[in-house]
Amino acid sequence: PVSLSSPTIRVRPLTCTETRRGDRQVVHSLGNGTVHVNTARHNATFGFSAVFDAGASQEAVFEGSGMRQLVDLAIDGFSCTVFAFGQTGSGKTYTLMGPLTQSETRPAAPGLLGLMQRSFACLLEQSWSRSSDLALSASYLEIYNEQVRDLLSPGPPCALPLRWSKTRGFYVENQLSVDFESLEAIANLLLQALSVSLAGSQRRRTSAHALNRHSSRSHALLTIHIRSRAVSTYPAWGGPSACPSKQGTLCFVDLAGSERVKETGSSGELCVEANNINRSLLALGHCISLLAKPRGKRTHIPYRDSKLTRLLARSLGGSGITLMVACISPSSRCLSETLSTLHYASRARRVTTRP
Repeated sequence: PVSLSSPTIRVRPLTCTETRRGDRQVVHSLGNGTVHVNTARHNATFGFSAVFDAGASQEAVFEGSGMRQLVDLAIDGFSCTVFAFGQTGSGKTYTLMGPLTQSETRPAAPGLLGLMQRSFACLLEQSWSRSSDLALSASYLEIYNEQVRDLLSPGPPCALPLRWSKTRGFYVENQLSVDFESLEAIANLLLQALSVSLAGSQRRRTSAHALNRHSSRSHALLTIHIRSRAVSTYPAWGGPSACPSKQGTLCFVDLAGSERVKETGSSGELCVEANNINRSLLALGHCISLLAKPRGKRTHIPYRDSKLTRLLARSLGGSGITLMVACISPSSRCLSETLSTLHYASRARRVTTRP
């Protein structure tokens, strides 16, 4: 058994708005994987596998979080997942994808690339060093208002049914999977998802509110399917031969941020979206709390309570290996949500899976 996530914490810098408003920094990294929250009413220290403060680079997060090892495991045939969790505006999408302003015509500086692009580059490096023939395909889904929608299918995104079978578990029926001949093509897909001029960002729901100008209104799941076939150096009959193939997956989950409607000022459709986001995150937290209990004391795990927990069932408590990156704000105004995220990640540390 291995830990579900060995959660890592990332503390973003105070924003210009928070600084002008006079918000105090109440979260501090103490080193050695510990983070301290210090206010007049709260004085708590939390321990994790790694804590990255506001000065940590994107490369430091990639190398220190264990993401490179996760890529290796996916090539070896394991089902691997990384998901970013935290309050709206806490830096989840930046951690996974890098700056939202990047596009095919205006790429991000190499130092600002997120976990996704760095993982794609790592896949390419491993395919060369291992003399492996990698066959790659990708699927890209979002969960918006409890509807699963395919972001790669042509035309307006439409809801797809979520099914269950004994052999496959929960799966999305009629989901489109696109084959790629190169990792650069997958990177271009990601840029399309970020570019305001291309289909990706227009198809995935985002809106502006008081806490975040680019708030994701849906949970997005980008899955890279990896089929690895190593060529044998000692063919039995003197000709080219291949070893048995391995099939793994690497899934990136950009969760919509939890939010308090009172703080964001959301109303109308934004309020409906916020309620659905919070409801699905509550279901995710409930599943993690139950999975954190010793196996002999566990009750039924309610994966069916939301579309999100159904799609993450294998990653959370099944045969997968999952990395959780919890993103938090250091602002005194966000204290309640920050503490909630830290307690959430602390529970996730106790979950184990059998990959």
